[in-house]
Amino acid sequence: MSGWIVLGIIVILVLFALSAYNRLVALGQRVGQAFADIDVQLKQRHDLIPNLVETVKGYASHERGTLDEVIKARNAAMSAQGPSQVSAAEGQLSGALGRLIALSEAYPDLKANANFQQLASELSDIENKIAASRRFFNNAVQEYNTGIQQMPAALFAGTFGFTRKEFFDLGTSRAEVEAAPSVKF
Repeated sequence: MSGWIVLGIIVILVLFALSAYNRLVALGQRVGQAFADIDVQLKQRHDLIPNLVETVKGYASHERGTLDEVIKARNAAMSAQGPSQVSAAEGQLSGALGRLIALSEAYPDLKANANFQQLASELSDIENKIAASRRFFNNAVQEYNTGIQQMPAALFAGTFGFTRKEFFDLGTSRAEVEAAPSVKF
């Protein structure tokens, strides 16, 4: 009789382990899918930037430092890998883009240019999509991290190789991105 009890306990533990594993795999897949969504939005943003820079270049050619900074930040963002590197690089790119858009205030002809207006509108739309994708990703990471810390999954998560994931956060560049760009005449 005690053999059946031990066998029953073992079966229950195995079922808990399988259930925990399957749940963590699903949560991990959700995190991966959410990061892929961010990646798609960032690719669209990266593809838009050269057109925006070229448009600005025609009107503000002596603002070369700002234009070079945007291109440098874009290249760094395109080569970044993993959520922490990508979020840091994208934070720098957001700051550089803010300064580029601020140039339109100093150049009325640029601000009135239909191509610039369209590109700025597309950029604004993409920025909103990136923010929504980032929120979705961070929610998925929060659920995953909670899942590997909750019982009974916490008993098996380390054994199965599930480790904590990083949030897509602007980190130290948050103040720079949130600060209003300064326009000097």
